[in-house]
This record gives sequence, C-alpha cells and structure tokens, in this order.
Amino acid sequence: MKNFVIKEIINSDLKKEIDNIGFDNEYSRFAADKFQYKTLKIYSLTPAQGNILKQTALSEGADCATHRETITCRTAYTDCILGGSYSQLKKIAQKLENQPFGLSELKDEIIKLLENKSSRTKLAGVLNLTTNSFSDGGLYYDFDKAKEKFLSLIDDGADMIDIGAESTKPYSEAVPADKQLEKLLPILEFAKDKNVKISIDTRSSIVADEVLKLGNYVINDVSGFDYDDKMPEIISKHGAGVIIQHSKGSPENMQNNPDYECLMDEIFLSLKEKIDIAHSHCIDNIIIDAGIGFGKNQRHNVELIKRAAEFKTLGYPVMLGISRKSFLGIKSDDNDLKDALSLGFGAVAAQNGIDWLRVHNVKLHRQFLDVYHV
Repeated sequence: MKNFVIKEIINSDLKKEIDNIGFDNEYSRFAADKFQYKTLKIYSLTPAQGNILKQTALSEGADCATHRETITCRTAYTDCILGGSYSQLKKIAQKLENQPFGLSELKDEIIKLLENKSSRTKLAGVLNLTTNSFSDGGLYYDFDKAKEKFLSLIDDGADMIDIGAESTKPYSEAVPADKQLEKLLPILEFAKDKNVKISIDTRSSIVADEVLKLGNYVINDVSGFDYDDKMPEIISKHGAGVIIQHSKGSPENMQNNPDYECLMDEIFLSLKEKIDIAHSHCIDNIIIDAGIGFGKNQRHNVELIKRAAEFKTLGYPVMLGISRKSFLGIKSDDNDLKDALSLGFGAVAAQNGIDWLRVHNVKLHRQFLDVYHV
C-alpha cells in the first residue's frame, strides 16, 4: 500500500507554491485565489439582506451563517459569518452588485478587504517625560536626558517617536495641560529639525492645540476621544493625524475587573464609532490601537494580540502597545526580561501583519524586524 506524503502549506505566496508544482504559470495568479481563504463577519443585516447573502454564498459553493430566525424574519437584524476562498468571495461580491436592499455597497466593502495587503511592521519608540510611567518613569524627566533618549531612538531605528508627559498607567491621575506643555515644548523645539515622525501622547485638546501650532505631529489619544470631546475639533483644525486607541474606562478605574460579553466585537465596533467621529470632522489620517492593558485583563490582552489583524478590516493601519506591560506577568523591574517577552508577542503581531508596534527597546525590535522582513 502506498504511503502518501502530505504537508500543510503555510505560505502567503500561494502563486509561488502553485508555480513550483509546474502549474500553468499564465493562470496561476487566478488559481491562487482558489486556495486562499477568508472568513468575514458582517454586522446588522436585515433578514432580507441576510437571506440574499446566504443564498448567493451557497450558489458559489461557499457558506454564510445567519441567525436561526433570519429565514422566518422573526429577528430584526442578523450578524452574518461569510466564509470562502478569495475566488468565491469575489464572485459573491460581483453577484451582490445587482441585488436590492443596498447590497451593492456591500460588494465594494468585500472587494476592498480582499485587496488589503500587509505592510512591513514599523516601530514607534517611547519617550516618557514623566516621573511615574510604569516602565521608565523619571529616567527622562531631565531635559538633557530626554534629548539623549530622543536621539538614541532615532539611531536605534524608530520610524516614529511617541512623546508623552502624562502617565496613563492603571490608577494614575491626570496631569494638567500646563504641566504637560512645560515638559513637551522644550523637547519639541529641540526636535524640530530632526527628520523623524513624532506623535504626542496626550488626551488633552489644550495640549494638542498648542503642540500642533509648532508642527505637523500625530496626536496619540489613548482615550479615543472619550476624555476630551474637543479633541477631534482641534485635530481637524490643524489638519493633523490621530492614533485612536480603545480604552474601557479611565486610568483611575480601567483595571477594576474589566469585563466584556464579546471582546473582539465590542472593541471593533467601538473603534468603528471613533473612526466615524473622526470622519465627521474630516480627519482621515488615522491609526487605530486596540489598547493593550487599557481596561483588559491578561486573557483579553493575549486574545487581542493573537487576533489583532481583525482590526485591519476597519481600513486603517493598526498599532499595538505591548512593550513592558503588566500582562506579561513579570513582577520585578527587570526590563531585559520584559523586553524579551515583549519581542515574543511583537513577533506574533508582526506575523499577523500589524502595521505599528509601540516599544521601549527600539534597537531590539528593529534587529528582529529587519531580519523578519528580509
């Protein structure tokens, strides 16, 4: 009896795999779509939309799961799980173009997701101008030390430097805008002729307004517009970019037994709402961040890292701040050990195509990414 040899293929370049077996290379780019699969969750369809989508999927040999009462119309809305090969999903999308109930618009969204390509993971280096940040509080509170750190982050390969003068670690208190500006303005003056992208870690629209008068910075609002509802207006006024982070609660209370009915859905839909707020203020230069450690327990954080690529379907670059956080389970102040574990989870994020990692040890992560993306 013949012993068959079988191997699972784990390779994003399926065209190359198909070419390697001697397949007709003039057709292989089309054939590759038949071997690449994607599962999509589509929220809040009407029963009519859900039934049409399901029948369209079945007609292409794919499938679509809906609420059990969708066929009877005894439910007002249904979420749908649509799964199939890229080839099947493209055909389903094309068939939706001529369907009623607004499903032609769904066609465009599906096609856009299928064309979403992964990019090289970039690094945002952290510069804390604080006395109480969880990792390096006080190390760079002195202006000269802050300047040295800023330059070293550039030398180590940071694609962006995230500068903050307010710790938002669990149970920390807000820092007044004038105190933040007292630390931020000198380092921004020093940095103005340096060729590096800069983000400002602040929840305050007053701080954002003052720093954006000095340059084209990105505002990193860890509250996702919740702390200061004037933030979108200020960012829009200056034509700036924004990092919108999910946070459940404020630093004072966010780690008091955080709970979710459906972690990924709740954070995804919350970020979608924040993106809509940004759009309503004509802001489109957006990075989204699931907010590791901001109202999440260890299990939540690990699941977010493993599934962070799901947030890329929102259509914007995704950032994760994993570095040296408490979910890593290290009780001591051993930053070398924290960096090693941060890199491990960062590697998972990079494998999933995450666009940005916010890190303390840029040099270590740069060495890894340069090899990983070779």
